Amino acid sequence: MIQLIEAADRAAFESQLAEMYRERKRVFVDRLGWEVPVVAGEFEIDQFDTDRAVYVLALDPSGAQLGSARLLPSTGPTLLSEVFPHLCERGVPRGGDVWEITRMCTHPGIADAKLVRQKLMVGMVEFALLNGIRRFTLVSHIPYLSALLAIGWDCEPLGLPQEHAGQMVGALVVNVTPDTLSLLRMRANLRGPVLRWEVRDAA
Repeated sequence: MIQLIEAADRAAFESQLAEMYRERKRVFVDRLGWEVPVVAGEFEIDQFDTDRAVYVLALDPSGAQLGSARLLPSTGPTLLSEVFPHLCERGVPRGGDVWEITRMCTHPGIADAKLVRQKLMVGMVEFALLNGIRRFTLVSHIPYLSALLAIGWDCEPLGLPQEHAGQMVGALVVNVTPDTLSLLRMRANLRGPVLRWEVRDAA
């Protein structure tokens, strides 16, 4: 299951979001060594975790988290616009139909990380098509580009990779169409929607 959490829904998912921030700290700070903010010694929360952020969580049948990602509208500050604009040779893509994917990660040790990433992307594309989003942007360290490309989406570089904090990073743009969703579902062996919008559906 892929759970979508918007600002209005956060009170209902407080424990799940806390676990997401903990896991982000374990992945990005403890394992990858990123120099990013850590709150109370256990939560990785940065300046983009505001009310504008939309979170996408992959959950197993028991509700345990398998992975997560953050979506940000490009009409406000994003990681690409504020930290990595130099990665875009023709300027940072912006507009109501452009959103950014950040902090996409899977929990270490799970059986099929690729499938979790595929399901996260299916959920994000479902969200995009429901909200008029035509492109996603993202920044990735080069060693992880092959894993991102293996998801099967239609993407292209925004510029040449450059060094940042001792690692090579690059920016991509992902094109979103109904065909994108069909392809991603097929590659993940999914037959229907995966996105759960629990609080909104109950309203």
